[in-house]
Amino acid sequence: MSTSAYKIPISVLVVVCTPDLRVLLLERADRPGFWQSVTGSQNEGESPAQTAVRELHEETGLDAARYRLSDWHKQNRYEIYPRWRHRYAPGVTHNTEHVFSLLVPQPQPISIAPREHLRYEWLGWREAADKVFSWSNAEAIRELPQRLAIETS
Repeated sequence: MSTSAYKIPISVLVVVCTPDLRVLLLERADRPGFWQSVTGSQNEGESPAQTAVRELHEETGLDAARYRLSDWHKQNRYEIYPRWRHRYAPGVTHNTEHVFSLLVPQPQPISIAPREHLRYEWLGWREAADKVFSWSNAEAIRELPQRLAIETS
């Protein structure tokens, strides 16, 4: 694999939610039963915000410009699951994730990317936090009530 074919170990997590704290979750196609928010690796030359906008569109069909995309200025560093390390350059074991949220007025119809996801659900934030497989995703969803209260005040 050439260097440019490897994923960059910088990614985004975008929690898509409504004012009443319903959260969009996507079920991974490569790991049925693994639910998550919108995620994706940065492309060469992209900022984290540009990555968030691109991943939102690719994975859901949502246009971030139509809603409120918020950069939480929060980063999580975590070990890449061994089953996915082959996507990164040899020796890369950790990823830095930038957290965002997208506030939509109510649950939206989603156009999933069939190669990436099997289906989607809109769930209450507590149920969504319990359903996601990633600790950083669960933590971000649990922060939503406080984050939205600050944003909307």
